[in-house]
Amino acid sequence: MQIDTKFSPWNIKAVDVVAKLNSSEDSGLSTQTVLAKQQTSGKNILVLRQPVSVLSILYQQVKSIIVILLLTAAIISFFLGQWIEALSVLIVLVINTFIGFITEYKAIRSMEALRKLGKTTSTVLRDGSYKTIDADELVPGDIINFEAGDIISADARIIRASRLSADESSLTGESVPIEKDTEIISADTILAERKNMLYRGTFLTNGSGSAIVTATGMQTEIGKIAKVTQEAHDELTPLEKRLESLGKKLIWISLAIAFFVAISGILSGKDLYLMLETAVALAVASIPEGLPIVATIALAKGMWHLAKKNVLVNKLSAVETLGATSIILTDKTGTLTENKMSLSQVSTLKKSYHESEFEMLRQERELVECLKIAVLCNNAILNHEIQGGAAGDPMEIALLTGATKAKIFKPQLLEDFPELKEEAFSPESRMMATYHQAKENIFVAVKGAPEAIIKKAKFIQDADQIKEIDNDIRIRLEQLNMQLAQQGLRVIAVASKQVKNTEEAPYENLTFQGFLGLLDPARADIQDSIAKCHKAGIRVAMATGDQAHTAKKIAKDVELDASKQYLVLTGKELGEQENWNDTLKENLANTAVFSRVSPTQKLNLIEFFQKNNFVVAMTGDGVNDAPALKKADIGVAMGLRGTQVARDAADMILGDDKFTSIILAIKQGRIIFSNIQKFVIYLLSCNISEVLIVSIATIVNAPLPLLPLQILFLNLVTDVFPALALGMGEGDETYLYRPPRKKEDTVIGQRKWYLIFFYGGLITLSVLAAYFITLNGSYDNASTAVTVSFLTLGFAQVFHVFNMRLTKSNIIFNDITKNSYIWGAVLLCFVLLLGAVYISYLREILSLCELSKNEWLTVGIFSLLPLLIGNIANLFGLGINE
Repeated sequence: MQIDTKFSPWNIKAVDVVAKLNSSEDSGLSTQTVLAKQQTSGKNILVLRQPVSVLSILYQQVKSIIVILLLTAAIISFFLGQWIEALSVLIVLVINTFIGFITEYKAIRSMEALRKLGKTTSTVLRDGSYKTIDADELVPGDIINFEAGDIISADARIIRASRLSADESSLTGESVPIEKDTEIISADTILAERKNMLYRGTFLTNGSGSAIVTATGMQTEIGKIAKVTQEAHDELTPLEKRLESLGKKLIWISLAIAFFVAISGILSGKDLYLMLETAVALAVASIPEGLPIVATIALAKGMWHLAKKNVLVNKLSAVETLGATSIILTDKTGTLTENKMSLSQVSTLKKSYHESEFEMLRQERELVECLKIAVLCNNAILNHEIQGGAAGDPMEIALLTGATKAKIFKPQLLEDFPELKEEAFSPESRMMATYHQAKENIFVAVKGAPEAIIKKAKFIQDADQIKEIDNDIRIRLEQLNMQLAQQGLRVIAVASKQVKNTEEAPYENLTFQGFLGLLDPARADIQDSIAKCHKAGIRVAMATGDQAHTAKKIAKDVELDASKQYLVLTGKELGEQENWNDTLKENLANTAVFSRVSPTQKLNLIEFFQKNNFVVAMTGDGVNDAPALKKADIGVAMGLRGTQVARDAADMILGDDKFTSIILAIKQGRIIFSNIQKFVIYLLSCNISEVLIVSIATIVNAPLPLLPLQILFLNLVTDVFPALALGMGEGDETYLYRPPRKKEDTVIGQRKWYLIFFYGGLITLSVLAAYFITLNGSYDNASTAVTVSFLTLGFAQVFHVFNMRLTKSNIIFNDITKNSYIWGAVLLCFVLLLGAVYISYLREILSLCELSKNEWLTVGIFSLLPLLIGNIANLFGLGINE
């Protein structure tokens, strides 16, 4: 159903919009109506990103510098009249392009699949009951409910609004949240001033309400913009930039070496055309053409692996940063705890009522009054018609569930006390209030943070009397609050009052009623996860809005602090960042728990740790956490209980809200970075050996140990397949037992360069030794010597992949030998190398010959030498030590 372009829902009453769209405020749309509308209006989706086409992926392969160099080699061969070699070079070109195409195709398709995993949901009224559905299924006429933190998934006319405001900066550019209401406005009102409308892509910063969907998909205001403005090209990640920079440097170095080899060979009297071919082949061989491909496939594979573990990573750069995480600032509820709250007890100054006594003592006035407020001042829904049986904040659901044990039910209570108005919870007041009709007067129910309500309360309920709170009573209330918090309970205070009208301020002259103690135990698996963090050199600190005593109790239960000090800093003690002194800054470095912290203080903490060279991961779930999630090096949002705003701001979303998933992600990040490092070291050491072998032979005026096509063949066979296999390594638990790498660490540091030249030198010396022994031996056959050097280099490079194990790993059982892709690559390389000698057509093209047993023995001994010496060097800490 497409809306009439003259239809201006902001210019007519909400009830008329409902009627125009054939909907109902009481029952919403029927299933049959929804299906009919979906046939005409389509899915509620934006066509922002066209899938990358096959031709586009192919073009990315053929436009590279590698292809240009290979084409140059083919052209030179054609000019020299060597048609077979030219054709062979073109075959190499096709195979290289095919490999690049296939790997990049899989990486891109993996990324596109990952985008489909992050679904936005909406609470919608259909067939008379509320249910949670994918936002893609919304149609014009749907009645939706929302609250602070929700992202709006379609354009909608507001029906009901309670302290509602929305951030519309993504649509209008206006950075200040816009207050919303239900009043009719002029038809010619500009979009930025339509206060009774909500628009797709914006989010609620405060309040709650309901609205009727007026436009979906490409018919929304942001959809109209999307038709004209397509998204910008994706930027390269920091890792990709570093790899691209490394590749460019290697190209120029390779060209310089190739030029030197060509000139040296020509000056020493070697054939001009042969040296030109050799120079081009060396240039091609020395460039790690698989560098960006393997990096992309390693990152994409890691992201997909995490997605299967309920961890959705939004961008490749986040995977890279994960491995460097050195501190995790975590919230408490749902991350360290079960997020399965239960109302454990209700306490007043005179008596405490435990959950098991609610039914038996349901006639007790004080208990009933506290539970009544908890039910009325509550936005959750307890209804078995809803998927999961309940909808809303877990704490509020726990309050409703607890009240049912005393036979207090929300629907029945609302019949006696109809709700007139809601004062939504705000971080400033840390309270929430609802106004209800109660015969002649209006009853105000208030719940919130104990400190806030104790401070605001003027009276206290004492049996059937109400008396003024004096200093002694206030101290006793504070002590009772502390006692409950020390038991690990999340404490909520409740209060009430009677007023004449809904315009009276909600938080003045309150009568204190009691405390509600909610129990949310620590997750059973969290202690082991935090212990792994400590072993991995990662510090864990809690930043929560909960009370200090409650937070400290949970911190001790999960053994959060490796030092066992459990220092606590409150938001009040932190204060403003500009007032932080040296003593406070020293304490920050050792604090395990930050309680009652504001969103601004979370930002200040992140900035402090970042300035002190920490790589910060931050967990959050609320709209107020969004700035901190963006500020952190890695923002981690909760997938189950997190708001849409928090998910949108985060780099990583935990589908199961488990802290253990963060550990999995950090481990995967370390493995991926390690795989890329191994691949680069392996590939560059192999390439350098090829360059050195020809360069040294040219300098000493010896016959060439390798011919151009042989170099290209080896570059294809031994470089590509083992390198790809290294990028697919699964790693093991040992990756968690090392300190995190520094954020500024490069892919290849100075020590790694030494290692590359060490390995490259080993292979070079082994090949040249085998070559000259054969050349100067009794065989005295140049073709035989070249074949020996070719096979020695090929097998040495294949065996060299086993040098890529970590220094401290077991020589037999390690992450390389456990990688099934490695064994597949080794087997394939063996078949191709043997095929090069024993398939007559291939042998002729590559100018090789068959070898005797003694010559094969020479190949075997010298090809294994680099592996043997590399493992001996490993014993002395000269291997890949992270």
